[in-house]
Amino acid sequence: MRHILPLLIKFIATFSMLGIILGLFNNFSIFDVLVISILLTAVAYVLGDFMILRRTNNVMATAADFGLAFLLIWLLSRNLTFQDNLVSASFFAALGVTLFEYVFHRIIPRSANHTVRAKGRQHSGNTGRSTSRYETEASEDLTPVRPDVRSKKDSEDQKNT
Repeated sequence: MRHILPLLIKFIATFSMLGIILGLFNNFSIFDVLVISILLTAVAYVLGDFMILRRTNNVMATAADFGLAFLLIWLLSRNLTFQDNLVSASFFAALGVTLFEYVFHRIIPRSANHTVRAKGRQHSGNTGRSTSRYETEASEDLTPVRPDVRSKKDSEDQKNT
């Protein structure tokens, strides 16, 4: 239920951006733009927002979203249309989607889909990355020795103390 609003926002923005860039400037049909938008929204939400953004920061996730958007738009437009110059159309469409993705990653609250509530993990602000805190334990015993492997000298020293 908490994923519906981010998915809806992402779909509307992607559909609008691709409708302008691909539909108006490159004469793609509304059906082609709709299919590309649905698939791009689903794949980018799962791969970009859940897998990459959780493990990296916003810049890395946005760069991955650009590559993903470019490849997906180019492959789908190659199969759906008979247009020429699909590389430049895919590049500009991916650039427009990437600009939205950068803002989307910063606007959507982290509690909606990026918080990690595992024990020992802590949320680190706007980066979307969770880091573990490691602590060192120290003790007085540097070399633990079991009583059955002590030498006679160790046993005598222990009795004298």
